[in-house]
Amino acid sequence: MNTYIRLSTFTIGLLSLVAPTALVQAQPPATHELRVVSPQVENDGSVLFQLVAPNAKSVSLDSPDLGGMPNPGEMTKSAEGVWSLKYGPVTPAIAMRYRFKVDGVDFADPSARGTSEANGTVFSLVVIPGAEFEDTQKVAHGAIAEVNYYSTVLGRFRRLHVYTPPGYQKGQNTYPVLYLLHGSSDSDDSWGTVGRANDILDNLIAAGKAVPMIVVMPDGHVTRAGVPNTSGGTCEDEFARDIRPMIEKTYRVDLDRAHRAIAGLSMGGAQTMSIAFSNLADFGYIGVFSSGIFPPRPGVPGAQGPNWEERHMAALDDAALKPGLQLIWFATGRDDFLIKTSRDTVGVLRKHGFQVQFTETDGAHWWKNWRGYLHDFAPLLFQPTAKN
Repeated sequence: MNTYIRLSTFTIGLLSLVAPTALVQAQPPATHELRVVSPQVENDGSVLFQLVAPNAKSVSLDSPDLGGMPNPGEMTKSAEGVWSLKYGPVTPAIAMRYRFKVDGVDFADPSARGTSEANGTVFSLVVIPGAEFEDTQKVAHGAIAEVNYYSTVLGRFRRLHVYTPPGYQKGQNTYPVLYLLHGSSDSDDSWGTVGRANDILDNLIAAGKAVPMIVVMPDGHVTRAGVPNTSGGTCEDEFARDIRPMIEKTYRVDLDRAHRAIAGLSMGGAQTMSIAFSNLADFGYIGVFSSGIFPPRPGVPGAQGPNWEERHMAALDDAALKPGLQLIWFATGRDDFLIKTSRDTVGVLRKHGFQVQFTETDGAHWWKNWRGYLHDFAPLLFQPTAKN
């Protein structure tokens, strides 16, 4: 034993004489890479954006979620090559998508962890807390899952997102389901990122203001931006033939009309109208955010045929379908470019005897309104006091 110890000590000592030189040669040369933290949310609600780009000639901040606010403008460059801009304070608090425009080319923030996918690009995401109803709170949390499925309508694999409420994984109960559709240029990722849907539902459920529900967020675009749709399929066909059957087979959802809702914003609101009124006996709740019946566009196939009202006349005038329809709910900002579309659509529905709740809010066509609409709409769904 002692011999072994002396031999080991000798060996270690020998190695100590030669190892330092070998180790120094094996290590890469030291570097001093410049790093920044971006974005940084300050206590006053302002946000510091930074980008290391020493060779860039111009850098600016671009965000689709700053509607009604001043243009953020150009970023300024330090002697070290760090471009920066401090924006805000932002009131009210928001979830904000943004990109950097570097010498005319759009880039996501390489220092940011949060992202939000659109139909044709990816934005960086910063959440500025302060709007309690959409902040992440110390409550029980549900889960959002990415779900891949095969679309027989489009002939390829597709993705959607599904929110399951707190306790879903541990129980065997069935739940009502809300199909929640996004707007044009967005994706199935949008409601769960910039839309804050999971936090909004978590907070409402924890406060006892909303019934625990499953929320399905599909991709309303049948193809990526710039890629032609060669399948000929539509999102309405895919919803009926692929999405809804898959959800009802895979998740513990209630299968009756009184426990099924559909809602959407902008493009998704128009899709909601089409899906719901093509199968009105299947939906007990309908929500339309900043949207309505879009008029036919010249040059679009079918634009010269029957309009929406004419195509859905049977459902509109079927008195037997109205009693089971618990709610038709519209909300649009007074400064929204689709306010007239919403007003006209509500008029059409009321003309056919439907009771419609319509709220005109402040604001325009932006996510800070749509998050609020979901917060107002969700507590109205599936309540035990609703008449059936």
